[in-house]
Amino acid sequence: MHAVGARIRSDIISGVLAPGTKLRETALAKQYAVSRIPVREALRSLEAEGLVESRPYVGSVVAPSPIEDAEDLFEIRIVLESATARRAAKRAAALADGEEPDPRWRAVRKEINDILKAGEVVIADGRFEELAVLNMRFHFAIAELSGSLSLISLLRQISGKIEWLYSLNVSRRGSRAWPEHRAILAAIDAGQEATAAELMGEHVGRSRDAYFAMMAETAD
Repeated sequence: MHAVGARIRSDIISGVLAPGTKLRETALAKQYAVSRIPVREALRSLEAEGLVESRPYVGSVVAPSPIEDAEDLFEIRIVLESATARRAAKRAAALADGEEPDPRWRAVRKEINDILKAGEVVIADGRFEELAVLNMRFHFAIAELSGSLSLISLLRQISGKIEWLYSLNVSRRGSRAWPEHRAILAAIDAGQEATAAELMGEHVGRSRDAYFAMMAETAD
């Protein structure tokens, strides 16, 4: 995604651009100091993630908050991401048995290490607003390790809403959730398919429970 797309994405998730806000290409191009072409491309990409909607006679607008769909999104994530972890572990075992290492696997695996270290730094510094992006990068990288284009595509379709929900509770859940990533990764590295899938499912399940606990407290 072009840099302007990342900025619009961040502004939607952080609430700078509220749900229902009209996203006019000319105004956005001026606001972000770019031409209309990258803005148009960014809006298409964000629409694919569920963060932007295209409405007849209105044009592009910020999508409604994913709060109403939270329960369904978490249930989808548990199934989908358990599958990505299982497939990643299966692929790790197959690569370990092979004679030739996979350069792409090594690159993604290194990227995951970098993501985890970066997350630990921002948690230590209390910069939790940066953790939502890092969290999504971790989960995407695990999907890439799976080698399944179908699983990657499915995750991409809900990634924006996942990050949006995560950002709402990141200051509470983030520091507790982050170490769980290393346990999932260890199971994948060891080729333990069932364990990797179980740990990932539990990880997403705990995020779901923490989110709804937070919502319940807010409602009181």
